[in-house]
Amino acid sequence: MVMYDTLNRHHLPNYGCDWTVTPNFRRLGERTVTFDRSYVCSMPCMPARRDLHTGRPNFLHLSWGPMEPYCDSMFEVLKQEPHHVYSHLTTDHYHYFEDGGLNYHQRYSTWQFNRGQEGDPWIGQVADPCPPESVYGGYNGRPKGRQDWINRDYLRHEEEHYQTRTFRDGMEFISRNRDEDNWFLQIETFDPHEPYFSHGKYKDLYAEHYDRYQGRHFDWPPYGDVRQTPQELEHLRYEYGALLSQCDANLGQILRVMDEYRMWDDTMLIVWTDHGFLLGERDMLGKVSMPFYEEVAHTPFFVWDPRSGKRNERRQALVQPSIDLAPTIMHFHGAAPTADMTGNDLAPVIADDTPVRDAGM
Repeated sequence: MVMYDTLNRHHLPNYGCDWTVTPNFRRLGERTVTFDRSYVCSMPCMPARRDLHTGRPNFLHLSWGPMEPYCDSMFEVLKQEPHHVYSHLTTDHYHYFEDGGLNYHQRYSTWQFNRGQEGDPWIGQVADPCPPESVYGGYNGRPKGRQDWINRDYLRHEEEHYQTRTFRDGMEFISRNRDEDNWFLQIETFDPHEPYFSHGKYKDLYAEHYDRYQGRHFDWPPYGDVRQTPQELEHLRYEYGALLSQCDANLGQILRVMDEYRMWDDTMLIVWTDHGFLLGERDMLGKVSMPFYEEVAHTPFFVWDPRSGKRNERRQALVQPSIDLAPTIMHFHGAAPTADMTGNDLAPVIADDTPVRDAGM
């Protein structure tokens, strides 16, 4: 499973976008089933991940917080008799390792964490960093902004980027375990969540824009009403596009190893996200304002299921990946969902678009 955070459906070619450079997402659509009616359940980060673990809506009874003792995690269930499914998490998502997310990663058999995302308190430096004088909003008015500029100084090369390291760890896991059975790998990057920090080779894909832009450095949008100039807002979208192109490049590495090791024969591939983002649509920036408009709530979702062998097809049935993936993954491994799981196994939708629900939560 490849999981992104804040992956905008309307910035992907699979859903009609014609300006982002994302050839591997196009290729993904050719190798999987693409869902046209995929929607969020709980919002935002950790509530969505509790959905994933428990196969039930988090928001009905909990806010942002850790896994509770009564929460059934599919990864804990899959570890046990008689299933013995080995699960591994590789991630740069630092919310797993702070208050409110501390015990999710312990549900997996093993896990790896790559530091540096979004002001992660990583590099210790007393002296202030030196961002460009023209950076929008200085440090964005938050300590995280100060720390982010410190961290970036240690991420000058693409191979040092937290996203690159996260995917590299995932590919190493696949290489090490490709001949084994009964394992689950979750490659989870916080990208393309803000700040939209990418390296020059991906900005070069949009050189025409960067060559003409003369405004302030702006790759970390504040949440709220749009107060930026049209030029700044356009630039922000290109910064998002450049980071999305980096996500696409790393996705291409996963597709490459799936080809190289002939994994399409017996390995499910899931690519999804927790939610989208408003990048100026409706004159707003962000994702946590009610109501959850289509730009936030309507998400990209792709699945390859070797049991049905369906690829390069689209599905119209309504699905909610955050709660539907637990029963889907458990059934794939021959395990029954727990009594508390209310999501649906998506195998019928994947196979022939058979609906599994009349309405979303």
